[in-house]
Amino acid sequence: MGTAIIIGVGPDQGLGAQLCKRFATEGLNVLVAGRTKAALDAVVSDIVAAGGRATAVVADATSEADTIALFDKAGSDLELAIYNAGNNTAGKIIDMTADYFEQSWRVVCFGGFLFGREAVRRMVPKGAGTLLFTGASASLRGRSGYGAFNSSKAGLRTLAQAMAKEYAGDGIHVGHVVVDGAIGGEKIKTRFPEAASREERLISIEGIVDGFVFLHKQPPRAWSFELDVRTMHEKW
Repeated sequence: MGTAIIIGVGPDQGLGAQLCKRFATEGLNVLVAGRTKAALDAVVSDIVAAGGRATAVVADATSEADTIALFDKAGSDLELAIYNAGNNTAGKIIDMTADYFEQSWRVVCFGGFLFGREAVRRMVPKGAGTLLFTGASASLRGRSGYGAFNSSKAGLRTLAQAMAKEYAGDGIHVGHVVVDGAIGGEKIKTRFPEAASREERLISIEGIVDGFVFLHKQPPRAWSFELDVRTMHEKW
């Protein structure tokens, strides 16, 4: 049984949790990683109850020590690694503190570097593996009021693209999924109930997960680097 590491796991009706559950049904042993133990334990409990295998790992994506320890738990069975950590940091540049901007970069881009580096360090000797990153509308364009988030996500996308080119010859499939719009999950339903009531304008979590599974299953002679997912109503 191969092992998957998925970091950035929160509530059950969130992308991270649903990625864990789907890849467990695909036969992978899933290391469910994030900062909130109760949320991780709930996901693991559901996976185990459904007959799958999973382990909760409390980890800070910006910590080099935590990231190395997380990958050490997977060992040589690592088959899939997904970086889903992120933060939607709004604010005008003129009002922004240096710490606020730096923290956005650390969670989105620096954490992605740590995660990606540890993944390829373990995959390259095997000559196989899939490394996927969660992107956003901000990965592709700058938007007023989101300078910190835009620059962080754009940096992550460029890092992923560089890794895709750097390690394809070693048998490592690196991909990036652009989630172009609001996800129909727990966060928007609790924080923005009015927006959540327009369900047809929210991206289906199941549909996003389908995209990750598609990328992971692509054969080496037909790899895609990037997949974008949006509703039929999104203007892009």
